[in-house]
Amino acid sequence: MKITGERQLTVDNQSAWDSLFDPAILQQCIPGCESVEREDEARYKAVVVMSIGPVKARFSGTFAIADAQAPARCRLVFEGSGGAAGLAKGGADVVLAPADGGTLLTYDAQAQVAGKLAQVGARLIEGVARKLAGEFFDRFETAVTAGQT
Repeated sequence: MKITGERQLTVDNQSAWDSLFDPAILQQCIPGCESVEREDEARYKAVVVMSIGPVKARFSGTFAIADAQAPARCRLVFEGSGGAAGLAKGGADVVLAPADGGTLLTYDAQAQVAGKLAQVGARLIEGVARKLAGEFFDRFETAVTAGQT
């Protein structure tokens, strides 16, 4: 499945970039997130509780920053396991560009699921994934804007 979108942020590129990799902000913005820990400069561990249709699971996983060109673009690569619920993995290309006194953030994400999650149905999973992406970026926009006051 593929999910794309964009957000106009009222902060400069560097502030948006720094916020995108701040574990405290990420934990606040990721729906169902219990924890985010930085393992090293480009790798994080996270625990997220999520429900997709009748399947509810606690996912433990990692995400990493690849091809970083600060503060303009990067690729995020993620992988998580929800035990019997299945696996989720994918990536997202994130671009930050100066625009209208702030930053235009665009994303192009791809995700794959396996196990019980895959049996739920592609339409349901895609709908939930779009909702979660929207929720993340709503929260992210609020968090980075609040940090500028």
